[in-house]
Amino acid sequence: MAEADTAVEEKQVRLQVAAARQEESGQGIARMPRSAFQALGITEGDVVEIEGKRTTAAVAMAAYAEDQSLEVVRLDGLQRGNAEAASGEHVKIRAVESRPATRVVFAPASREMRLQGPTQALKRNFFRKPILAGDLVATTGQQPVQNMPPEVRRMFNAPAYALTQIRLSVVSTAPKGIVHIDEDTEVELRAEFEAPRDARAVVNYDDVGGIDDTIQQLREMVELPLRYPELFTRLGVDPPKGVLLHGPPGTGKTRLAQAVANESDANFSIINGPEIMGSGYGDSEKALREVFENASKNAPAIIFIDEIDSIAPKRDRVAGEAEKRLVAQLLTLMDGLEARANVVVIAATNRPDAIDEALRRPGRFDREIVIGVPDENGRREILGIHTRGMPLGDRVDLRELARMTYGFVGADIAALAREAAIDAVRRIMPRIDLDERTIPPEVLEELCVTREDFLSALKRIQPSAMREVMVQMPNVGWADIGGVDDAIEKLKEGIELPLKNQEAFRRLGIRPAKGFLLYGPPGTGKTLLAKAVAKEAEANFISMKSSDLLSKWYGESEQQIAKMFRRARSVSPCVVFIDEIDSLVPARGSGQGEPQVTGRVVNTILAEMDGLEELQSVVVIGATNRPALVDPALLRPGRFDELVYVGTPDPKGREHILRIHTGAMPLADDIDLAKIAKETVRFTGADLEDVVRRAGLAALHRAGAEVKQVTGADFAEALEDSRATVTSKMEAEYKKMRGELKKRAARVQPIGFLHEGMLESTRDSKHGDPES
Repeated sequence: MAEADTAVEEKQVRLQVAAARQEESGQGIARMPRSAFQALGITEGDVVEIEGKRTTAAVAMAAYAEDQSLEVVRLDGLQRGNAEAASGEHVKIRAVESRPATRVVFAPASREMRLQGPTQALKRNFFRKPILAGDLVATTGQQPVQNMPPEVRRMFNAPAYALTQIRLSVVSTAPKGIVHIDEDTEVELRAEFEAPRDARAVVNYDDVGGIDDTIQQLREMVELPLRYPELFTRLGVDPPKGVLLHGPPGTGKTRLAQAVANESDANFSIINGPEIMGSGYGDSEKALREVFENASKNAPAIIFIDEIDSIAPKRDRVAGEAEKRLVAQLLTLMDGLEARANVVVIAATNRPDAIDEALRRPGRFDREIVIGVPDENGRREILGIHTRGMPLGDRVDLRELARMTYGFVGADIAALAREAAIDAVRRIMPRIDLDERTIPPEVLEELCVTREDFLSALKRIQPSAMREVMVQMPNVGWADIGGVDDAIEKLKEGIELPLKNQEAFRRLGIRPAKGFLLYGPPGTGKTLLAKAVAKEAEANFISMKSSDLLSKWYGESEQQIAKMFRRARSVSPCVVFIDEIDSLVPARGSGQGEPQVTGRVVNTILAEMDGLEELQSVVVIGATNRPALVDPALLRPGRFDELVYVGTPDPKGREHILRIHTGAMPLADDIDLAKIAKETVRFTGADLEDVVRRAGLAALHRAGAEVKQVTGADFAEALEDSRATVTSKMEAEYKKMRGELKKRAARVQPIGFLHEGMLESTRDSKHGDPES
């Protein structure tokens, strides 16, 4: 008898549970190390039984290379729920035989869903996959799983059942136990929800992408105290009582709180900010007390307060007594939570500064976790979640889409997937007979979302964090700018290179430039250069005019600037362009009678660019044609690292500019652009554009509306009416400035010191030319 027991024991392994990768969610795979395969005597593709608090089944697959030496089994959120085993807990795994099922009954796993349709697609989707009555399972799309042997791959290549992943509950199977669907199985789909065992049907960690570090922090703060309160008792410390999640709207704060509650197997009470407000005296406080009392009775419990800024605003900022009493009630309730009560409060807001300070201290909200805008890898994960059950076209590359969606948060990516799906539906609409009320199966089979659908959807979706500043992606590239090759080269090195190759800069231990000051005569293309930088570096573009940032109200200008930089940080990589920056940051103490506000604005910009809070992947570009008036403190490395002179183009550059502006113009054979370029000495890009415009007008005067071509004579007439806006004296002054600007920034002088010669030169150029 003892020998038989040992034989059984040998065919069982005990492994620690870890989360599967996002892209494998819903596939029903258990990834295990080679040692486990040898101990169980199985090969890839075999069925295994996983026993936690409950038993479920999965298809055994080889562990990832980095996991081979670890005693872990990677399971997705649904399987962890089916086995009732959280990440970090241990499960027993055995090899089992899966029997063919004669009948399987499925039902939707959530109340909101009603399903109907042919069961043939369901049969294909779950063909040969092991299932067990009481399990939650998910339909999967056509996304192949990595590192999979061909014979197992065939099992997972079932066509998608619907546009999104659908979670179903396995109501019953015949025979009982672990079974699989084959050709002879009868499949029934019930239309209405049947109470599932587990809330993980709605949301689990697999449904939250791009915030692995945040999930880890939350698990430490929430899951550990709720699951293992004895750990804190042993250490002699009180477990944390509250966590505040804050970040831009749409980053997944509410979804994350739901996932934590579901994964930690706790009761979940939700307070939606405004709902708690009652009409009668004391009603709001009573409702809040009841939520906390119920949570204490049903511990372990999580109380989630969404939009907490609406029920706990700063008491010195609100006039109403009801709000002040509610804040006081919340403070006393959180203080009154007994250390061993096994209740954790999670709150979410996108305005942390609007919350009463008394809440933001240890003992109430012990930790504040920022959920920021996801990076490229995070966006790739979120795209994977939202296209999980989507039948994707061959040319859809989620990596490429992740690169193109900079500044997007989770909600924006969900909207992008939905818009792309609607585009796909729009294509098949002509083939649907709306009177029939059903869609032919062959039309559903052909339905797939293509790369073009996503690109078309991208034009309609704008990052939500940027909507207020209405930032558009500039459509000007390097090819559209001529005659400023030196400036283009400097900007490529200083901006495009670090934004696209951050890793290389980290490896070398150097920081990229924070700011560039483009200066030079008017009309040389400074603004155009800033637009091209944003497009070529694939970054968001915030363009601000000095007049937008200045306000007559005390302190408002500084707030506007701080707000602009805060937004730029949240949607990085980002290029912030401030045109005519000399009017915003004039030299302080220059005795020019400058208003006090500009001094404060200069201080704010200095602090933002080189303060305690680092600018990560944010580049500031300023443009001016009067650099001598800019405060010298801005011109040092660490603020405007590079001073880029954008001068008048040489003959070759002028020819390039003329070619750009005459690209859509029908030119006669007698026009020689190189000759025109030689004649237009000191003409800027704006002057040359004016020449081309005047030539077109001359052609209209000459031949009327029927004009076919623009001739050399038209250009000759245009040149007679045009002049260079930059005089030789101005050019000499700018040349003189180039050498002096750097010296001025480096020279240690009292703040506001202005080099006399430079001031004089600026005054001269001001008198000499009204536009300079």
